[in-house]
Parts: sequence; C-alpha cells; structure tokens
Amino acid sequence: MDFSSLETWGYFAVAFFAFGGSLFIVAAAGVFSFMGKMDLTTALSIATVSNYMGDMFLFYLGRYQKREIQPYFEKHKRKLALTTLILRKYGIWAIFIQKFLYGIKTLVPISMALSKYDFKKFGFYNIFASIFFVLTIGLSAYYSSEFIIAMFTYIKDKPWIAPLVLFSVIGIVWYGMEHMTKKR
Repeated sequence: MDFSSLETWGYFAVAFFAFGGSLFIVAAAGVFSFMGKMDLTTALSIATVSNYMGDMFLFYLGRYQKREIQPYFEKHKRKLALTTLILRKYGIWAIFIQKFLYGIKTLVPISMALSKYDFKKFGFYNIFASIFFVLTIGLSAYYSSEFIIAMFTYIKDKPWIAPLVLFSVIGIVWYGMEHMTKKR
C-alpha cells in the first residue's frame, strides 16, 4: 500500500470525516471517484460504515456516559429541546433527517439516547439512514462532478468569489439555526 498517494489518504479522510457526519467529504469522494482518483463503491462503503459507527458512538455516549458529556451541552439546551421536538414530531424519520442538518446531527443520536430510545432499534434504522445519506450525497456529487469541477475552475480564476460564497453560506446557516432555535 502506497501511503503517499491521494487515493490512500483519501480513503482514510473519508473514514475519519464520515464518522463525524461530514457531507462534504462524501461529496468529495464522489467527485474524486468521477476523476478516477478513488473507487466509488469502496469510498461510499467506507463512508457508510464510518457514518453508521459515528452515530452509534454518539448514541452510546448519550446512553452510558451522560454525566461526562453533560457539561458540553450546557450552552445548547435550546438545541436539545428542538431536537426533542423533532423526535416527537417525526419519530424514526428524525434519524434520516438529522444526517443532512448541521447543527443538530450530533444532538439527535444523543437526545434519542437520553430519552431512553431502544439502542437496537436506533441501530437498525441508523443502518438505512447511513446508506441513504451516503448514497444521496455521494451519487449526487458523482453525477454532478462536471459541474462541480467547472465551478471550482471558475472560482480558481476569480478567487474573490470563494470567501463571498463561504461567508454567505455560513450566514444563511447561522441565521436559519438562530431562527429555528428561538422561542416563539
């Protein structure tokens, strides 16, 4: 195994960041697969397994390490309350929805664990949610790769666009999260 190649480190990156739920790494795996730098099936399989394990780890922490993690969530009581409302409203679909939502994707497995949701049931639905998440993002990026590559080439020629887009996306996400977590 050649440890100096993008392909090798790319698979490690996919495993590491998919564990944390990164949709960007899954999209990058789709684009790199399109470019022939990675194998699509291998990259998406690694992402699926890693994403599944990440949510199971969070569920485990919420169930069995409650005291140790509580200090980290003192400032996020509103988000935990929002997560609980999402769970009540959408039930098992919350497991699927949370994969795509930054800001609550870490909180849903923990909140489900704190609410005494069945570990086996969560694990069962999480398998399908992880597969759905990775296939949706990975295949969308794979089939949109020509557009994505053209967009990055355009941004490379006009570098001032990147910070503008980045700050706009951050602002929209921040505003959306602030709006969703405010008391009404």
